[in-house]
Amino acid sequence: MKVLVTGATGKLGSKVVEALLKTVPAGDLAVSVRNPEKAASLRALGVDVRQGDFDQPESLDAAFAGIDRILIISADGDTETRIRQHTNAVEAAARAGVGFIAYTSVANAADSKLFLAEPHQATEEAIRKTGIPYSFLRNNWYLENEISSIQGVLAGAPWVTSAGAAKVGWALQQEYADAAAAVLGGEGHENTIYELSGVLLTQEALASALGDVLGKEVPVVQVDDAGYADIMKNAGVPDFVIPILVGIQQGIREGNLEVESGDFEKLLGRPLTPVREALRQIMAASNA
Repeated sequence: MKVLVTGATGKLGSKVVEALLKTVPAGDLAVSVRNPEKAASLRALGVDVRQGDFDQPESLDAAFAGIDRILIISADGDTETRIRQHTNAVEAAARAGVGFIAYTSVANAADSKLFLAEPHQATEEAIRKTGIPYSFLRNNWYLENEISSIQGVLAGAPWVTSAGAAKVGWALQQEYADAAAAVLGGEGHENTIYELSGVLLTQEALASALGDVLGKEVPVVQVDDAGYADIMKNAGVPDFVIPILVGIQQGIREGNLEVESGDFEKLLGRPLTPVREALRQIMAASNA
Protein backbone atom coordinates (compact mmCIF):
# COMPACT_ATOMS: atom_id res chain seq x y z
CA MET A 1 0.00 0.00 0.00
CA LYS A 2 1.42 3.37 -1.04
CA VAL A 3 0.26 6.49 0.79
CA LEU A 4 0.89 10.10 -0.20
CA VAL A 5 0.78 13.42 1.65
CA THR A 6 0.43 16.70 -0.24
CA GLY A 7 2.06 19.87 1.05
CA ALA A 8 4.51 17.76 2.99
CA THR A 9 7.03 20.53 3.59
CA GLY A 10 4.44 22.81 5.21
CA LYS A 11 3.91 23.18 8.95
CA LEU A 12 1.13 20.61 9.21
CA GLY A 13 2.31 18.35 6.38
CA SER A 14 5.80 17.93 7.80
CA LYS A 15 4.31 16.88 11.14
CA VAL A 16 1.99 14.38 9.43
CA VAL A 17 4.91 12.79 7.59
CA GLU A 18 6.92 12.60 10.81
CA ALA A 19 4.00 10.83 12.50
CA LEU A 20 3.47 8.44 9.57
CA LEU A 21 7.10 7.39 9.55
CA LYS A 22 6.57 5.87 13.01
CA THR A 23 4.19 3.27 11.57
CA VAL A 24 4.60 3.29 7.77
CA PRO A 25 7.84 2.11 6.08
CA ALA A 26 9.53 5.00 4.28
CA GLY A 27 9.36 3.06 1.02
CA ASP A 28 5.55 2.99 1.28
CA LEU A 29 5.32 6.73 1.80
CA ALA A 30 5.27 9.37 -0.93
CA VAL A 31 4.98 13.14 -0.72
CA SER A 32 3.83 15.68 -3.28
CA VAL A 33 5.58 19.04 -2.98
CA ARG A 34 5.97 22.08 -5.22
CA ASN A 35 9.71 22.24 -4.60
CA PRO A 36 11.34 18.80 -4.17
CA GLU A 37 14.59 20.42 -3.01
CA LYS A 38 12.85 21.37 0.22
CA ALA A 39 12.10 17.67 0.81
CA ALA A 40 15.69 16.49 0.45
CA SER A 41 15.74 15.30 4.06
CA LEU A 42 12.71 13.09 3.38
CA ARG A 43 14.29 11.63 0.26
CA ALA A 44 17.36 10.79 2.35
CA LEU A 45 15.09 8.74 4.63
CA GLY A 46 13.80 6.74 1.67
CA VAL A 47 10.54 8.64 1.18
CA ASP A 48 9.35 8.88 -2.44
CA VAL A 49 9.50 12.63 -3.15
CA ARG A 50 7.40 13.78 -6.11
CA GLN A 51 6.89 17.18 -7.68
CA GLY A 52 3.26 18.30 -7.67
CA ASP A 53 1.68 21.73 -7.97
CA PHE A 54 -2.04 22.25 -7.36
CA ASP A 55 -1.99 24.88 -10.14
CA GLN A 56 -0.50 22.40 -12.63
CA PRO A 57 -2.89 19.42 -12.96
CA GLU A 58 -0.51 17.55 -15.25
CA SER A 59 2.11 17.53 -12.50
CA LEU A 60 -0.46 16.01 -10.14
CA ASP A 61 -1.17 13.18 -12.58
CA ALA A 62 2.46 12.12 -12.27
CA ALA A 63 2.64 12.82 -8.53
CA PHE A 64 -0.43 10.74 -7.71
CA ALA A 65 0.32 7.79 -10.03
CA GLY A 66 0.30 4.43 -8.25
CA ILE A 67 -1.00 5.91 -4.98
CA ASP A 68 -3.52 3.93 -2.92
CA ARG A 69 -4.35 6.44 -0.18
CA ILE A 70 -3.87 10.20 -0.21
CA LEU A 71 -4.05 13.02 2.30
CA ILE A 72 -4.92 16.32 0.63
CA ILE A 73 -3.89 19.11 2.95
CA SER A 74 -5.86 22.29 2.30
CA ALA A 75 -3.88 25.05 0.62
CA ASP A 76 -3.51 28.70 1.55
CA GLY A 77 -4.93 31.59 -0.44
CA ASP A 78 -8.20 33.33 -1.20
CA THR A 79 -11.44 31.42 -1.63
CA GLU A 80 -11.32 31.24 -5.44
CA THR A 81 -7.70 30.08 -5.47
CA ARG A 82 -8.28 27.40 -2.86
CA ILE A 83 -11.37 26.00 -4.56
CA ARG A 84 -9.53 25.80 -7.89
CA GLN A 85 -6.44 24.19 -6.39
CA HIS A 86 -8.36 21.70 -4.26
CA THR A 87 -10.57 20.73 -7.19
CA ASN A 88 -7.47 20.12 -9.31
CA ALA A 89 -6.08 17.83 -6.61
CA VAL A 90 -9.32 15.90 -6.16
CA GLU A 91 -9.80 15.40 -9.90
CA ALA A 92 -6.18 14.27 -10.27
CA ALA A 93 -6.66 11.74 -7.46
CA ALA A 94 -9.70 10.37 -9.27
CA ARG A 95 -7.82 10.14 -12.60
CA ALA A 96 -4.98 8.30 -10.84
CA GLY A 97 -7.38 5.71 -9.40
CA VAL A 98 -6.58 6.58 -5.78
CA GLY A 99 -8.62 4.36 -3.47
CA PHE A 100 -9.05 6.65 -0.46
CA ILE A 101 -8.94 10.42 0.07
CA ALA A 102 -8.44 12.07 3.45
CA TYR A 103 -8.86 15.85 3.49
CA THR A 104 -8.11 18.49 6.13
CA SER A 105 -11.33 20.48 6.40
CA VAL A 106 -12.72 22.92 8.97
CA ALA A 107 -14.97 22.52 12.00
CA ASN A 108 -18.61 21.75 11.18
CA ALA A 109 -17.77 22.46 7.52
CA ALA A 110 -21.14 21.65 5.98
CA ASP A 111 -23.05 24.18 8.12
CA SER A 112 -20.31 26.63 9.09
CA LYS A 113 -20.78 30.34 8.38
CA LEU A 114 -17.08 31.02 9.02
CA PHE A 115 -15.71 32.96 6.07
CA LEU A 116 -12.98 30.33 5.70
CA ALA A 117 -15.50 27.52 5.27
CA GLU A 118 -16.53 27.95 1.62
CA PRO A 119 -13.43 26.29 0.07
CA HIS A 120 -13.82 23.35 2.45
CA GLN A 121 -17.50 22.95 1.60
CA ALA A 122 -16.66 22.93 -2.12
CA THR A 123 -13.82 20.45 -1.64
CA GLU A 124 -15.84 18.04 0.47
CA GLU A 125 -18.53 18.08 -2.23
CA ALA A 126 -15.96 17.51 -4.97
CA ILE A 127 -14.57 14.51 -3.10
CA ARG A 128 -18.04 13.05 -2.56
CA LYS A 129 -18.79 13.38 -6.27
CA THR A 130 -15.81 11.17 -7.17
CA GLY A 131 -17.37 8.23 -5.37
CA ILE A 132 -13.98 7.48 -3.81
CA PRO A 133 -14.07 6.48 -0.11
CA TYR A 134 -13.08 9.48 1.99
CA SER A 135 -12.43 10.85 5.44
CA PHE A 136 -13.01 14.51 6.25
CA LEU A 137 -10.77 15.70 9.05
CA ARG A 138 -12.60 18.76 10.28
CA ASN A 139 -9.88 20.57 12.17
CA ASN A 140 -11.11 23.07 14.74
CA TRP A 141 -8.30 25.54 15.57
CA TYR A 142 -4.56 25.23 16.08
CA LEU A 143 -3.36 26.56 19.42
CA GLU A 144 -0.34 27.82 17.47
CA ASN A 145 -2.68 30.31 15.77
CA GLU A 146 -2.55 32.25 19.04
CA ILE A 147 1.24 32.67 19.13
CA SER A 148 1.06 36.38 18.26
CA SER A 149 -1.37 36.96 21.14
CA ILE A 150 0.87 34.94 23.46
CA GLN A 151 3.87 37.00 22.40
CA GLY A 152 1.89 40.17 23.04
CA VAL A 153 1.14 39.01 26.57
CA LEU A 154 4.81 38.19 27.12
CA ALA A 155 5.60 41.77 26.05
CA GLY A 156 3.14 43.14 28.61
CA ALA A 157 0.00 43.56 26.51
CA PRO A 158 -3.42 42.27 27.53
CA TRP A 159 -5.22 39.47 25.69
CA VAL A 160 -7.33 41.35 23.14
CA THR A 161 -10.36 39.78 21.45
CA SER A 162 -13.69 40.61 19.85
CA ALA A 163 -14.87 37.00 20.08
CA GLY A 164 -17.02 37.54 23.19
CA ALA A 165 -17.88 34.52 25.31
CA ALA A 166 -17.92 31.99 22.46
CA LYS A 167 -15.75 28.90 22.73
CA VAL A 168 -13.01 27.33 20.60
CA GLY A 169 -11.73 23.74 20.48
CA TRP A 170 -8.01 24.52 20.47
CA ALA A 171 -5.41 21.76 20.20
CA LEU A 172 -1.76 21.48 19.22
CA GLN A 173 -1.00 21.24 15.51
CA GLN A 174 0.99 18.08 16.25
CA GLU A 175 -2.17 16.43 17.52
CA TYR A 176 -4.07 17.30 14.36
CA ALA A 177 -1.12 15.80 12.45
CA ASP A 178 -1.16 12.65 14.56
CA ALA A 179 -4.89 12.24 13.92
CA ALA A 180 -4.39 12.66 10.17
CA ALA A 181 -1.59 10.08 10.22
CA ALA A 182 -3.81 7.65 12.12
CA VAL A 183 -6.48 7.92 9.42
CA LEU A 184 -4.15 7.80 6.41
CA GLY A 185 -2.09 4.91 7.75
CA GLY A 186 -4.93 3.05 9.44
CA GLU A 187 -7.98 1.03 8.45
CA GLY A 188 -11.74 1.38 8.79
CA HIS A 189 -11.98 5.10 8.05
CA GLU A 190 -13.90 4.94 4.78
CA ASN A 191 -16.66 7.55 4.39
CA THR A 192 -16.12 9.09 7.80
CA ILE A 193 -16.26 12.61 9.17
CA TYR A 194 -14.16 13.43 12.22
CA GLU A 195 -14.81 16.63 14.15
CA LEU A 196 -11.37 17.22 15.64
CA SER A 197 -12.06 19.59 18.50
CA GLY A 198 -10.26 20.03 21.78
CA VAL A 199 -11.84 20.95 25.10
CA LEU A 200 -14.02 23.99 24.42
CA LEU A 201 -12.67 27.16 26.04
CA THR A 202 -13.55 30.84 25.97
CA GLN A 203 -10.89 33.48 25.30
CA GLU A 204 -10.96 34.28 29.03
CA ALA A 205 -10.36 30.64 29.93
CA LEU A 206 -7.42 30.40 27.54
CA ALA A 207 -5.94 33.64 28.87
CA SER A 208 -6.39 32.35 32.42
CA ALA A 209 -4.55 29.14 31.53
CA LEU A 210 -1.77 31.20 29.99
CA GLY A 211 -1.62 33.25 33.18
CA ASP A 212 -1.23 30.05 35.22
CA VAL A 213 1.69 29.02 33.03
CA LEU A 214 3.33 32.44 33.26
CA GLY A 215 2.60 32.88 36.96
CA LYS A 216 0.85 36.20 36.44
CA GLU A 217 -2.62 37.52 35.73
CA VAL A 218 -3.40 38.02 32.05
CA PRO A 219 -6.04 40.74 31.63
CA VAL A 220 -8.57 40.22 28.84
CA VAL A 221 -9.84 43.19 26.85
CA GLN A 222 -13.07 42.61 24.94
CA VAL A 223 -13.59 45.07 22.07
CA ASP A 224 -15.82 45.32 19.01
CA ASP A 225 -14.56 44.40 15.55
CA ALA A 226 -13.63 47.98 14.66
CA GLY A 227 -11.67 48.32 17.88
CA TYR A 228 -9.95 45.00 17.23
CA ALA A 229 -8.98 46.16 13.73
CA ASP A 230 -7.53 49.40 15.14
CA ILE A 231 -5.50 47.53 17.75
CA MET A 232 -4.12 45.15 15.12
CA LYS A 233 -3.19 48.07 12.87
CA ASN A 234 -1.42 49.85 15.72
CA ALA A 235 0.43 46.59 16.47
CA GLY A 236 1.91 46.66 12.97
CA VAL A 237 -0.24 43.95 11.38
CA PRO A 238 -0.25 44.40 7.58
CA ASP A 239 -3.44 46.00 6.24
CA PHE A 240 -4.36 43.02 4.06
CA VAL A 241 -4.21 40.65 7.06
CA ILE A 242 -6.46 42.69 9.34
CA PRO A 243 -9.81 41.77 7.68
CA ILE A 244 -8.83 38.10 7.93
CA LEU A 245 -8.14 38.38 11.67
CA VAL A 246 -11.36 40.34 12.23
CA GLY A 247 -13.29 37.72 10.24
CA ILE A 248 -11.86 34.95 12.41
CA GLN A 249 -12.88 36.78 15.58
CA GLN A 250 -16.36 37.31 14.17
CA GLY A 251 -16.64 33.65 13.18
CA ILE A 252 -15.61 32.54 16.65
CA ARG A 253 -18.07 34.99 18.25
CA GLU A 254 -20.88 33.52 16.16
CA GLY A 255 -20.10 30.04 17.51
CA ASN A 256 -18.64 28.47 14.38
CA LEU A 257 -15.84 26.72 16.29
CA GLU A 258 -18.00 25.70 19.25
CA VAL A 259 -18.05 22.02 18.27
CA GLU A 260 -18.04 19.36 20.98
CA SER A 261 -16.70 15.95 19.97
CA GLY A 262 -14.73 12.97 21.23
CA ASP A 263 -13.35 12.14 17.77
CA PHE A 264 -9.87 13.43 18.55
CA GLU A 265 -9.36 11.05 21.45
CA LYS A 266 -10.86 8.21 19.43
CA LEU A 267 -8.29 8.63 16.65
CA LEU A 268 -5.33 9.28 18.93
CA GLY A 269 -6.19 6.55 21.42
CA ARG A 270 -5.32 8.92 24.24
CA PRO A 271 -6.47 12.19 25.80
CA LEU A 272 -5.39 15.46 24.22
CA THR A 273 -2.54 17.39 25.80
CA PRO A 274 -4.03 19.58 28.56
CA VAL A 275 -4.11 23.24 27.55
CA ARG A 276 -1.58 24.43 30.13
CA GLU A 277 0.95 21.81 29.05
CA ALA A 278 0.21 22.62 25.42
CA LEU A 279 0.89 26.31 26.07
CA ARG A 280 4.17 25.41 27.77
CA GLN A 281 5.19 23.39 24.71
CA ILE A 282 4.38 26.25 22.35
CA MET A 283 6.36 28.76 24.39
CA ALA A 284 9.32 26.37 24.67
CA ALA A 285 9.28 25.81 20.90
CA SER A 286 9.07 29.53 20.14
CA ASN A 287 12.03 30.21 22.44
CA ALA A 288 14.14 27.40 20.93
